[in-house]
Amino acid sequence: MSADRRYDYARQSAAEGDHAVAADLLMQALDIMPGWPAAWFALGDAREMSGDPAGAIAAFERTMQLDPEGSFGASLRLARLGACASPASPPDAFIRDLFDQYAGRFERHLVEELAYRGPRILAGTIDRACGVTGRANAFGIAIDLGCGTGLAAQELGARCGVVDGVDLAPGMVALARATGLYRRVEAAEMRAFLEGYDEASVDLVIAADVFVYLGDLEPLFMQVARVLRGGGLFAFTVQSAPSGEYNLGPDLRYTHSPGYLQRLASRQGWNIAARDESSFRQDRGIDVPGLALVLAAP
Repeated sequence: MSADRRYDYARQSAAEGDHAVAADLLMQALDIMPGWPAAWFALGDAREMSGDPAGAIAAFERTMQLDPEGSFGASLRLARLGACASPASPPDAFIRDLFDQYAGRFERHLVEELAYRGPRILAGTIDRACGVTGRANAFGIAIDLGCGTGLAAQELGARCGVVDGVDLAPGMVALARATGLYRRVEAAEMRAFLEGYDEASVDLVIAADVFVYLGDLEPLFMQVARVLRGGGLFAFTVQSAPSGEYNLGPDLRYTHSPGYLQRLASRQGWNIAARDESSFRQDRGIDVPGLALVLAAP
């Protein structure tokens, strides 16, 4: 039997919950093709699910050696297993490939299966922030970070003169462009995209359900502070952590504490104009603790 056939049978066994059999089949496949990163990653999954964390760690470490770009996200699995500290961010290749594969079913999955309501909650928080700061609820230039398929622009675009979007995944970018809601959309890393804007040239920056895929937010906050005009707003959602700074959770999504966000805001001289401690999505039918913040530039 070929390595490919063993790999396919292993995936089928894993889907049926027989992870020990899957691990055995994957080892057979790797005896034939020892340099196959997808099989090493699947072996790590099978070993983790079958109660062999040490074996899973070894398999994920081998995956990292064979996948230097990190497209499988093995570093995140190692962090979840306690083999290393939570990385400051996932590999760009992992996020890009994940959401390219996810693009076609992204909106249906979020809205219908995860009861996603992040853009609506964020819009309401922006409304309150405008009331508190006394600024008009209208924005000349807005940037949608991690724009996905354009859900945030659908909710917020009417109050903006133009909206520019950025996302790592080309598949998401294609769908966002097709909405006609954006002046331009690019496939790029968020900080690199912001570097293309002049200082104090943007009125609103939004990031809806984006920071769950980014741990250390300070470098990005610094770029947002550079491009925001005086009185501009930075509005975003996070998955809440009770304390600490940021942490990679069992679901491989980052959580951020209110204290950490307050410290980052203070370093840029921003005030918290409005906040909403609401869940913006569900996981297995249970609301996930969330926080929407709107920060106002001085």
